[in-house]
Amino acid sequence: MEYFLQQLINAVTLGAIYGLIAIGYTMVYGIIGMINFAHGDIFMVGSFIALIGFIICVMLGIGWVPLAILLVLLLAMAFTAVYGWAVERLAYRPLRGSFRLAPLISAIGMSIVLQNFVQLSQGARPKPNKEVITGAIQLYEANGFAVNLSYIQIIIVIVTLVLMTGFTLLITRTALGRQQRACEQDMKMASLLGVDVNRTVSLTFVMGAALAAVAGMMFLLYYGLTDFFVGFLAGIKAFTAAVLGGIGSLPGAMLGGLLIGLIEVFWAGYFSSEYKDVAAFSVLVLVLIFRPTGLLGKPEIEKV
Repeated sequence: MEYFLQQLINAVTLGAIYGLIAIGYTMVYGIIGMINFAHGDIFMVGSFIALIGFIICVMLGIGWVPLAILLVLLLAMAFTAVYGWAVERLAYRPLRGSFRLAPLISAIGMSIVLQNFVQLSQGARPKPNKEVITGAIQLYEANGFAVNLSYIQIIIVIVTLVLMTGFTLLITRTALGRQQRACEQDMKMASLLGVDVNRTVSLTFVMGAALAAVAGMMFLLYYGLTDFFVGFLAGIKAFTAAVLGGIGSLPGAMLGGLLIGLIEVFWAGYFSSEYKDVAAFSVLVLVLIFRPTGLLGKPEIEKV
């Protein structure tokens, strides 16, 4: 029982990180109907910017942890948002009217460019980060095994819930959200009705990149390291989470992230860590066979 509770806490934390990345996928898909396969590498860039930010804080002598985290978070979100805007401007906007595979291929190319850019500028070896948030709450102890909930795990879950709620309210209650939903339904009609489609799509990419920066910083704080290839697998897992929960649905992205986290952690804990990815993708296949739109997704109605 103690081992199960500890693994459950670890699974929810991992799922929250996947969910944050998956929200970026589902926001872009909801607007233009395309998968941004460079999004995982935007997450990786965000983790590196956060690492550089913490190094700068040490150099400047900023020792108060809350202030350092806030400054690094703002720095990571700002710079990573620029990368997200650049991906949309270079890889998507020129090909928006082309056949559907063209932006997909372009996004994969941007992913490779970002990976190699970071590899050449920062090196190929994993970059460690000094532990910033320490301490844990002991929830339960029995048979010599203690169930601990670390402060960083609490922060990750709270930040994820706050951001998911905030972005859901933004899309459902604000003018920008109405413009995004209008573009999702019909870009040409939205443009005729006065919606600046290019601005709306760019802002969606910027917001998705900012979320990826938050996830990258949480990943860095939780695991204490990053490398240039970390975005590839995390991006694939987050994309899987978005599809599993119902791509286009923000709550579905979070639900999918939690499910992927639960499957991975419990499979690795009770069976074999070598096959945890196989288990996660197998569940995805089963869900798509019986519910092609995902758990919370809605069937797409073809316009005539």
